[in-house]
Amino acid sequence: MTTHHGSLNSFCWMDLKTHDVPGTAAFFSAVLGWRFAVDEDDWRRATKITAGGYRIGGVSDLANPVYPLGTPPHIAFYIAVDDVERRTEAAVANGAQLIVAPFSAGDQGRLATLIDPVGAAFSLWQAHEFSGWAFPPDLTFTPQSMVLACDQPDQARLFYRDTLGTDLGFAEFVPARGPGAPVSRWELVVGVDDPESVAALARDHGQEPATGSTYADRSSVRLSSPERLTFQARALGR
Repeated sequence: MTTHHGSLNSFCWMDLKTHDVPGTAAFFSAVLGWRFAVDEDDWRRATKITAGGYRIGGVSDLANPVYPLGTPPHIAFYIAVDDVERRTEAAVANGAQLIVAPFSAGDQGRLATLIDPVGAAFSLWQAHEFSGWAFPPDLTFTPQSMVLACDQPDQARLFYRDTLGTDLGFAEFVPARGPGAPVSRWELVVGVDDPESVAALARDHGQEPATGSTYADRSSVRLSSPERLTFQARALGR
């Protein structure tokens, strides 16, 4: 695995899958300052996301016929692996459900999509020309980690360790608590200077923070876009 920065042990990538590309771009631009632009050098004219001048993800329009009707908006996460076929076989052997078998995605490399044993969707990614996240660890509004809240966090952690052959260093596995706990799914943690100011911007766009919490003495708020693309804004540990 290639080192990303101090808290990560592999590159990763995210894709905002939405029915409302302009609305999604407007929300994340206003709340997190992300920049959205069509990549004119890409024959697919894909929309790329940058933060602080660094590429952090992309956008997919669920109106594209490649997606089955009824696919809900969500943030897809791609975990870098050394051999997507071998790791996919390991994931299935460890209890995952295969959704999309490994396939070639041009200069993006080879991809596969699965659902882990606790019900969270994820993708495995064997990179080709593009390698994923790479930026300073204390840069505001960039991904810092991923969180999976579920009923069996220890089982989930063990699944990814056994599947990948290493601990998923940029991941946090936490218990889901209370009747309002989110369904099992990965959520992005974005580093910010002031989570409350980010929450205020979300309120300006009609979105109330779902929860507030503290992690390692750092405040954090859980937020959602109008299409319920959820993420956490967490104070940077400087």
